[in-house]
Amino acid sequence: MAGVLEFDNLTLTFGADEPAVQGLSFEVREGETLALVGESGSGKSVSALSVLRLLDRNLVNYPSGAIRYRGEDLLSAGERRLRQVRGRAISMIFQEPMTSLNPLHTVEKQISEVLMVHKGMRGPQARKRVLELLDLVGIPQPEERLDSHPHQLSGGQKQRVMIAMALANEPDLLIADEPTTALDVTVQKQVLELLQSLQQRFGMAVLLITHDLTIVRHYAQRVVVMEQGKMVEEGETERVFTSPAHPYTRKLLDSEPPQAPQPADTSQDELLRVEKLNVRFPIGKSLFGRTRRWAHAVQDVSFTVRKGETLGIVGESGSGKTTIGHALLQLTESQGRVFFLGDRIDHLNQKAFRPWRRRMQLVFQDPFGSLSPRMSVGDIVREGLEIHSDTSRDEQQQQVIRALTDVGLNPEARHRYPHEFSGGQRQRIAIARALVLQPDVIVLDEPTSALDRTVQKQVIELLQELQSRYQLSYLFISHDLAVVRALSHQLLVLRSGQVIESGPSEAIFQNPQSGYTRELLTAALFYRPPSDAAAADLRPKDR
Repeated sequence: MAGVLEFDNLTLTFGADEPAVQGLSFEVREGETLALVGESGSGKSVSALSVLRLLDRNLVNYPSGAIRYRGEDLLSAGERRLRQVRGRAISMIFQEPMTSLNPLHTVEKQISEVLMVHKGMRGPQARKRVLELLDLVGIPQPEERLDSHPHQLSGGQKQRVMIAMALANEPDLLIADEPTTALDVTVQKQVLELLQSLQQRFGMAVLLITHDLTIVRHYAQRVVVMEQGKMVEEGETERVFTSPAHPYTRKLLDSEPPQAPQPADTSQDELLRVEKLNVRFPIGKSLFGRTRRWAHAVQDVSFTVRKGETLGIVGESGSGKTTIGHALLQLTESQGRVFFLGDRIDHLNQKAFRPWRRRMQLVFQDPFGSLSPRMSVGDIVREGLEIHSDTSRDEQQQQVIRALTDVGLNPEARHRYPHEFSGGQRQRIAIARALVLQPDVIVLDEPTSALDRTVQKQVIELLQELQSRYQLSYLFISHDLAVVRALSHQLLVLRSGQVIESGPSEAIFQNPQSGYTRELLTAALFYRPPSDAAAADLRPKDR
């Protein structure tokens, strides 16, 4: 099988620093999916960005080696030739679509630009092709999305637009840099199956960069494993997974989350009880400013959480997961009854609710976005104490040190700033900020979604240890069912703001009763129907 893309002894440096990539050699063959795996900082993304020369030329150097597309060295190609290759012969899907899409341009304009530059399409012809592409990547009612700007789309929709742009010219090679990190499992499965079908249709090769080894095993034919800028293992996917030759590969494979958490103490008192929680948002107003239509984000949701227990909340984007967490903390208006240790708290105004905020904390999905870049780590963690505690500055300092120690960070790190830490370390800082107030319950909103599997496992083990030590309760919101399974004692499955299924986590994972839950678990590769004969009975019944 011929090679479409070849890395030949590539070495990459930034200034006088140590090489970010050293002696990298492999090829991507015609029509195959090759997965490039490794932890953050291993050199995966910079290697991929080098193919299209997308790194800052004032910073990057290539002391040795070549990157060849069908025999042509792209590192020595001129800018004019690179413009011909980019987006036509080789396309790329980036990890974070919000920073890759132009916030000032509509969806139609951004996809049309690719068609205009490489195929000269304009007007009705371009619009027709844009609609075909949006339909191809599964955007519902594509006509209604032509005039949308990126901020008006969900995370999954933004990624689909990026994929539509990348596939517009049916490239020979698609470089997919963590293309499904922020997507729901069902959307993830659709995207990966879409890429598979396009491969078969056009003979397209795919260079897949991901930290999700489950995806690698099911969708890649070959694997290249990188550690600290060097390739440590290469081979057929099944061979690498069943008989890894390098210790680092074995470490990655051993980092998959555990199958179940430590059992919860069922004799513990009920900590949190929610009855018929409803959240709705106005979406249409009359000429006189009166609301005519409402979007029901959460409808009649009820659940209980015991002390020391984790409730996992799962569902697709827009199902209401995060809205529930925000409603409990009165970050958004809601109706329904909320009891905390038997006291009703949903009717309290913001001033009366303030003492309860210390006992109910929130850890956000993106630690870099939720940590102030202008504050030191110590000030970030201490901020809550300044609001909710009347202790002295020295006592607060000791509490900050204790919280940082609890999450596995050197207390001396409190004098540094968030940009000086890795993603996993920033998430530990966010957990320390919540933990320093000694809360009873922590709402964890997708806290591991952007982390490597090895770092995810560390965060999971940290959360389990803190729960055991302090009898913490968690509301764990996530689309990553492997992490949910590792942490959750109880499970709440949401769809369009409604509870589809609830109960003990492992019972639902082993024997889901709802067709929609089965669909989620099947997409996450956790569940398989018992037989083809039973397939009709397993079709979703709650749509």
